Amino acid sequence: MTALRYPVRAVLFDLDGTLLDTIVDLAEAANRTLTELGRPPRSQEEVHGFVGKGIPHLVRRCMTEGTSATEAEIERAVDVFRGHYAVVNGECTRIYPGVIDTLQAMRAGGLRLAVVTNKAEAFTLPLLERVGIAHHFDAVVSGDTLAVKKPDPAVLVHACGLLGVAADEALMIGDSANDALAARGAGMPVLLVTYGYSEGVPVDTIECDGLLSNALQALDRIAPA
Repeated sequence: MTALRYPVRAVLFDLDGTLLDTIVDLAEAANRTLTELGRPPRSQEEVHGFVGKGIPHLVRRCMTEGTSATEAEIERAVDVFRGHYAVVNGECTRIYPGVIDTLQAMRAGGLRLAVVTNKAEAFTLPLLERVGIAHHFDAVVSGDTLAVKKPDPAVLVHACGLLGVAADEALMIGDSANDALAARGAGMPVLLVTYGYSEGVPVDTIECDGLLSNALQALDRIAPA
């Protein structure tokens, strides 16, 4: 059966696990934090399953999964993490295969592009610059741009407003239920990559409009608007 093609004017991308593999840097910052606070380290695989809802959620899970911590301890850990992550952010991050060619092709086709991430702006913007892809995007909506984060659809609607398109004229590409739920709430189609983080949930169990094993496959799902 032929996959549906969507006549969209804009594409919104999740960041961690969709455009960029950031897990090495996130795990390094997490373990520097845990070491400083006298806590045992977490494996990269564990941290991989904690990524998706922003830094406070990631740190909370590092501090409480299989153990316990007070709210004051978690709050302190978030501050410590931010300091360490500011140092390592982007050091070992890599761009996923096919992403650069995909962004270039979409831009050449006249599509408006945005990043919509739960990562805080203080880390998002420097990271996009450091890996050399910032210039591809017309807008960036970070985890602290609004008072809410994905899966709240408001962040996707806000991104569409910045791009000058209606929500139903955009396509979301992400890696987790956060992205799928936000897209559904905003009334836009959503494709999920199979290589991302997805908070430990098998990506093929998440309701979406298609799975991508490489970002380039998204080009086959877009029709002229």
